Amino acid sequence: MAFKGILVSFLITILFGLGQDLIAQNQQLYTSQQFRLGERIIRISEPGQLADSVNVWGDVGSSGRYLIPKGTKLSELISYSFGPRTLSDGQTELDWSKMRIEINVQQYDQQNKVQSIKKFRIRFEEPFPVEMSLFELKNNQTITVRVKRKPSFRDYIQVIAPVISSIATSIIIIDRVSR
Repeated sequence: MAFKGILVSFLITILFGLGQDLIAQNQQLYTSQQFRLGERIIRISEPGQLADSVNVWGDVGSSGRYLIPKGTKLSELISYSFGPRTLSDGQTELDWSKMRIEINVQQYDQQNKVQSIKKFRIRFEEPFPVEMSLFELKNNQTITVRVKRKPSFRDYIQVIAPVISSIATSIIIIDRVSR
């Protein structure tokens, strides 16, 4: 009789333990699927590591919301987001010496109700400014990256040529009509 009681309690313990494991696995599966539903949430920090959450917008390889380790530098975040994106241009080769990158780091201070912006401007062929390499990101900052280039002779021609063409066509049409 005592043996049956021990056997029953042993089976209940095993079944209860298996049930707890299944519940834990289902909860873990649910949270991981829930995390995956956030399309552009990119996790850089390890699970359990102190992390900040920042937004990256603009001309970068992979924009989105990044979970980064505390103390991450701005230059590291630009690397995490696959760096500045090249411009779509009809030219086969872009002159990178004419490229400029503008990076703005924005943060809203709820206590003072003030938006602060830190700006960095870089020419592509120059090294990052030291202050950018030392700039530590904080929670809920928004980083916008914009790639610009100086217009080339070809750009000016593309703007002026249609205007000259329409003026010349108008002159020819008026000349032909007036005859």
